[in-house]
Amino acid sequence: MEFRYLGNSGFKVSEITFGNWLTHGSQVENDVASECVRAALDAGISTFDTADVYANTAAETVLGEALKNERRESLEIFTKVYGPTGPKGKNDLGLSRKHIMESINGSLQRLQTDYVDLYQAHRYDFETPLEETMQAFADIVRQGKALYIGVSEWTAEQLREGHALSRELGFQLISNQPQYSMLWRVIEAEVVPASEELGVSQIVWSPMAQGVLSGKYLPGQPAPEGSRATDDKGGAKMIERWMRDDVLAGVQELKPIAEEAGLSMPQLAVAWVLQNPNVASAIVGASRPEQIADSVAAAGVKLEPEVLKKIDDAIGSLAERDPAQTKSPAKREA
Repeated sequence: MEFRYLGNSGFKVSEITFGNWLTHGSQVENDVASECVRAALDAGISTFDTADVYANTAAETVLGEALKNERRESLEIFTKVYGPTGPKGKNDLGLSRKHIMESINGSLQRLQTDYVDLYQAHRYDFETPLEETMQAFADIVRQGKALYIGVSEWTAEQLREGHALSRELGFQLISNQPQYSMLWRVIEAEVVPASEELGVSQIVWSPMAQGVLSGKYLPGQPAPEGSRATDDKGGAKMIERWMRDDVLAGVQELKPIAEEAGLSMPQLAVAWVLQNPNVASAIVGASRPEQIADSVAAAGVKLEPEVLKKIDDAIGSLAERDPAQTKSPAKREA
């Protein structure tokens, strides 16, 4: 495993982060989820990402139980706040001071830890003054409940505003967690340049485009049984935008490129996002422990310029690049 600094800080994270978004607490049994966490640890992953909204807090509980006997100082545990949790009442969502303060306490209890290494605003909240949100984060840092603060899916302008306030309030905003893959490149035009200027790193989710870049989905063929595209608990909805024959055909053109590089398709996808110097870590998930080792092998891989060009030629106009696709809900929905 290789490690990278997160933003303009002295804090290091593993190049591969284990995330439990679409699996733990909902799609796989808790014992299997714990086995996946153990496999991640055995593979050298030390960074774990979750959120209170995942499976309506159940994912945090599963992760906390799986990590409870590990040396806390050797782990980097991330969680997030914004989405509706609990009974989803009027104050059970967003980035108000009330919701943030109550949420961090609930997350720490479920994760069985005194602090999280990184606490992230899961989306931008248009209905709460940014000053209120950032003051709450500053207080959480001073209370020792979070060591660093990050955000997720914020635009370049939102990052600039949040970063300026964090400096005024005496804490560091060091990360952004956007979607990023060969097929989803919307952060490249505006978010990445702004982040480089501000000293903010990307922790990217869905580097395999919800599994499409694994190459297992074939144009004109039904999705494999048991795959995410057949999952009615949320997976199928997330992946449907890529389940077009032109996209699937383009992905198949990546197979010889991966073979020439000595990589599997998932390894190529994860290695690709890690070639971006502003990316500190790529989040991978797993519903089976054996899936971990394949992803971890992407750490430390250097893709030569000619390989990157072949990938661009294969994907071409299939990739989404519009910066306007980086956005948060205009109105919170409980």
